[in-house]
This record gives sequence, C-alpha cells and structure tokens, in this order.
Amino acid sequence: MKKLNIDKETTKNILNDLLKRSPNNYDQYADRVQAILDEVKAKGDEALFDYTARFDGCQLTKDTIRVTKEEIEEAYEKVDPSMVEIIRKALVNIRDYHEKQRQYSWFDSQPNGTILGQKVTALASVGVYVPGGKAAYPSSVLMNIVPAQVAGVEKIVMVTPPDKEGKVTPETLVAANEAGATHVYKVGGAQAVAALAYGTESIAKVDKIVGPGNIYVALAKKAVYGHVSIDSIAGPSEILVLADESANAHFVAADMLSQAEHDELASAILVTTSKELADKVEKEIEGYLTYLSRADIIRKSLDQFGYLLIAEDMEQAIEITNNIASEHLEIVTKNPFEVMTKIKNAGAIFLGEYSSEPLGDYFAGPNHVLPTNGTAKFFSPLSVDDFIKKSSIIYYSKEALAPLHKDIEAFAKAERLTAHANSIAVRFENEE
Repeated sequence: MKKLNIDKETTKNILNDLLKRSPNNYDQYADRVQAILDEVKAKGDEALFDYTARFDGCQLTKDTIRVTKEEIEEAYEKVDPSMVEIIRKALVNIRDYHEKQRQYSWFDSQPNGTILGQKVTALASVGVYVPGGKAAYPSSVLMNIVPAQVAGVEKIVMVTPPDKEGKVTPETLVAANEAGATHVYKVGGAQAVAALAYGTESIAKVDKIVGPGNIYVALAKKAVYGHVSIDSIAGPSEILVLADESANAHFVAADMLSQAEHDELASAILVTTSKELADKVEKEIEGYLTYLSRADIIRKSLDQFGYLLIAEDMEQAIEITNNIASEHLEIVTKNPFEVMTKIKNAGAIFLGEYSSEPLGDYFAGPNHVLPTNGTAKFFSPLSVDDFIKKSSIIYYSKEALAPLHKDIEAFAKAERLTAHANSIAVRFENEE
C-alpha cells in the first residue's frame, strides 16, 4: 500500500491512477466483443450455442437452454435450508427498502381548463445478468431482480453461465426463484448480452439489461446501449474509509480488505486525520493477510490501488473523499452523522463502526449495485427508478389555450418553425 500525505499533486495522481481501472480503458477487447454481438444478432441461437460450447464447454440446445421447474427443485435440494432462510430474510429487507422508492402517476388540474401530469409505467421486460463460473452470487440476483419486481416489471429474464454439465449454481437458482425471476437461461458472456439486446429464437429481446459481469460483459452492455437501455458500465469494486483518531484500526483494516479481495483491480483507501491510525491499520492488514483465503489477490490489489492517506484536518479529508467519489464510503469518526452531511459524492454511505460494507452487500436493504470509478458524482445506486419510464401528460381546453396562442405562435416564428406556429394558429383562424 502507498502511505501518503494529502496535497493537490497527490490527489491528482490518485484520481488518475484509479481511473485506469475503468472499463472504458479496455477498448482493446472492443472488436472481439463487437464480433460476438454481430454474430449473435445475425445467427441467433446458432451463434449463442456455439459461443457457449467454446467458452463454457457446455453443449446447449433450444430444449436445454432454459432452466426448468425440475432444475429449480433440484437446486433447493442442494442448498442448505438455513441458506434458503437467510435469502428469504434478506429479501424482506431489500423489498421493504425498495417499496419506499415506488413512484406513482400524478395529475394537476387548474380551474382554467388545464391538466398537467406524469404517467409512470413499468418497463415490460428486463434482462438480469448474473456472473457464474466457480463463484455464486445470490446477493447480486436479489439486488437486481427485487427493484424490477417492485417497479412492476412483468417479465424478468435472468441469464447466467452454465458449468460444463449444463448446470447453474444452485444458490443462484434458489435466489432467482425466491426473488421472482420469470425466465432463467443458461448463457453468459457477451453472447448473453447480445441475446437480450437483439433476441434469438430461444431468448426474446428485452427493454433493459442490468447486472455486473467481466470486461466482456461490460463492453457488450456499452455496445448495445441504444438498442436497449442499460443500468451502467460497472467497474471494479472499491471502498474508502474516512476515519479520525477514534476509529478502531482492527475494524477499519478488516473492512478495507473486504473489498480488496474481489479482484486485483479493486481499490481500498483509508483517508484519515490520524497518522497513528494509518500506521495501526497498516499493521492490522499485514496480520489479516497471514490467514485470509484470498491473500494473494488482496496483496496485488493493495499494491496497485491501495492507499493510506493522511489529511491535515477533517475538511481536507472530506474534500479528497468527495473527489474520489467512492462506490462504498464508510465514515468512522466521533460524529459520523455530522460528517455525512458534508459528503456529496458516494454510492453508499455506511455510518459508524458497526455498519461495515458487507452489511450493505447482503442484508440491510439498500441496493448494492452502485456507481464506480468516480461516477458517484453523477450516478445513483440501482433503484426502482431504473425500471420505470415516465410520460408527460398535457391537456388544454380551448379556453385555456386562447389567451396563450399568440405567444406560442410568436415563439415558433422566432425559431423559424412556421408549421409549429400554424398548428396553433389554425385553431383560432376564424376568430380574428
């Protein structure tokens, strides 16, 4: 890890360093991804099955690509009942939180004969990408499906890579069934994104694609944007802990490593007003690395994108925190609620020493699909809003339009759009 005092040059270098992790910097893969997209678009299932055989070692057909009811029942038999119960408990919290985000149509009528409003409509269909391979991500399943279901999306299609035997991770299937997926398909990678974006004989086109994935999935989502909507281009995971001398170094170090273990591009940063705390955290990290199972990945992550940053005061600490705009921000100070009011940019904010980041990943309720790579400056966590669309409603009676029509016509003529002006004028042409 790099231990540095904060100044303007340090801040600039750190921001440039972190931006190297962005999927936008991996365009060398773009042509390969585009070739996959084009082939699936042109050949449909044929290309889909071919890429699945090539990349996942699994032979699919139109009869086996969709997960069956029997396969879901089999998954329940393989998952420990206690884990099923934990998934159900988490679902309650996640659903309750997202229910509070629900939006409704509204209308405002005036005595002069105008009605203005907004009609809220759920998207008809959504595709949820869930990573596969050796790892299982039931939490990702819950976080992507629940807000869509709460929004009222009728068709929720999940895609996830199969193993060589054509099986999907049991925990992933159980989570999908509990959360309310309507269709589950055994396909992953850029080819799955192509199927959701363009449609094939087996998988119908959806309106929006959400969910995390590797660089191929991220670039595929970027490429199909416009044919469908997407949630975001997710980058590697990151955490920033903002702490003062009151923080528990043992806890802080553990929390930083909870993100560094994701992959070698993950970022873990401590910003503190206490050099003593930074020194203690550094020692604690070394202690943890003697026994954590993913220590090799953690070391590489910390070597590349790990920082212990020492600020002159809390004002300077908050400033660099806002500049970095971390995906996960933990505030461990004497008064975290006061500090929180000065934070402008963060995906999710965790307050106090017992609100560690994994609480948000799995159980608290807020969504763990968050903006990365500084995009918290202008993006928000995944929410119910991502699964609805809004239509403006406009009604004017003749009496309401009459006193305004000349102003509207003048506005249109000022823009040299005479047909616009005429569209209004013809309604009053016999009254001049």
